[in-house]
Amino acid sequence: MNAVIQKNSGFSVPANSNNDSILELAESLSLHWQRLCNRYLPVISSNPMWRYSRQLTPSDAEQGWKIHVSATILTAPAVLEAIAPFLESEQACYKAPSSLSELKRINSGFHYDYSQIGKFITIYPQTDTQAIYFAERLHELTTQFSAPSVPYDRRFKPESCVYYRYGSFRTNEIKSSGEVAILGIRDLQGNLMPDVRDGEKPYPDWVSNPFPAPEGKSRADDSPLKNFRIFRALTQRGKGGTYLGVDINSAAPCLCLIKEGRKDGEVDWDGRDGYWRVEHEESVIRTLRKAGINVPSIYSSFKSENSYFLVTEFITGENLHSFLRKKKRRLRVSKATEYAARLAEIMAQIHAAGWLWRDCKPGNLIVTKKGDLRPLDFEGACPIDQPDPVIWSTIMVKSSELYENFFVKSAMTADLFALGSVIYLLFEGELPIVTGDSAPKISRPAVPSEIKRLVARLIDPRTAQFCRAEIVAQKLQNVLKLIKNKTPVIKMAD
Repeated sequence: MNAVIQKNSGFSVPANSNNDSILELAESLSLHWQRLCNRYLPVISSNPMWRYSRQLTPSDAEQGWKIHVSATILTAPAVLEAIAPFLESEQACYKAPSSLSELKRINSGFHYDYSQIGKFITIYPQTDTQAIYFAERLHELTTQFSAPSVPYDRRFKPESCVYYRYGSFRTNEIKSSGEVAILGIRDLQGNLMPDVRDGEKPYPDWVSNPFPAPEGKSRADDSPLKNFRIFRALTQRGKGGTYLGVDINSAAPCLCLIKEGRKDGEVDWDGRDGYWRVEHEESVIRTLRKAGINVPSIYSSFKSENSYFLVTEFITGENLHSFLRKKKRRLRVSKATEYAARLAEIMAQIHAAGWLWRDCKPGNLIVTKKGDLRPLDFEGACPIDQPDPVIWSTIMVKSSELYENFFVKSAMTADLFALGSVIYLLFEGELPIVTGDSAPKISRPAVPSEIKRLVARLIDPRTAQFCRAEIVAQKLQNVLKLIKNKTPVIKMAD
């Protein structure tokens, strides 16, 4: 793994790092964060997600300009140490996540609302003048740090970690007709109105913005993105977005998939961010295509501001998860075997090319209109001879011991387990959940016993590590031939 250095974070991940060293770093930073919380954020909120510097008092403002200071899990302790003495001297009220794990969830944009990304520290100034003063001083104290952007907020200055928006400081709730409570702010007449956090402007129309006008030109002015017309966001989270678009400058405009990787987006304990992952995925896809694997074609790639963009072929069809959910019944055994054999062949090809996929799941397999399976998403792929110390794939196990003993220590096991899990889904209609004692078995009577034994080996981490995708594919093809020829399936040699 290449060394990854977070801008002035004080930490780097060396080329020979392993899971133990990364876990050690995570534990060290997390313990340091708890010490800082005890010093600067002593008030424990009723919401376990947050800790506060002090309680809000009746004399504090009810609403106003919120200041957000962004940070990654690697820079968070250093950022707090840089700004806390100033905020303490000003007797400011502010909050921060109760743990770095919580900050990681916030910055993912997946566990909480997308608008929460980057909102590491929230400060509640009491006046407009104080808000501007705080923003200026906090900007000066954090210029050495790099951090994720805060969606929908206004950045104080270019490349700044400081953002602002107008909103409520207290929990003023508005009950809708369905009795759903939403946060509210008061307008000039004192009426409660929704506190919108995802609007085009970070403040309502009746509020005047006292902050300096933003500097710099728009990305659209000279970005290669102007060559594409994006008309739908397929996914949007901390590390970046995936969009459906059209290359309007090509001789024959066609649909394309545009993947964005954001600098400092969803930084993990290994220092990698969304920018790194999309750039890495491009390299993996190019290697796999050279090996003859039917992964998406690459049309273009480029940098724009703080993001890396990869433009690929848009594969017409639907992902396997959606395809199976629409079925009123489980797939015919013959069809399930056909898909299983094809998936095993794909996995064998990826392994033969020298890579571990590490993200084999129904959502990353497209069922084309012709009925073929095509694999997607290789952000987490790593070379077989250089196993990545950080687990990337979704592992359906209920035992931390299994997770640690097999998936962390055996890089190949996760791929083989995922292969068996998706094959199990094809026949049973649901993914297997493995406990510490045993793995579930295919119960469907019509499924050949050879397939049942094969899948049982794959979804048991204790035996999956001794399998090979190439042999799995070969056995499934042999069973498929027997099924198509309506020949009784007999036990085959291991």
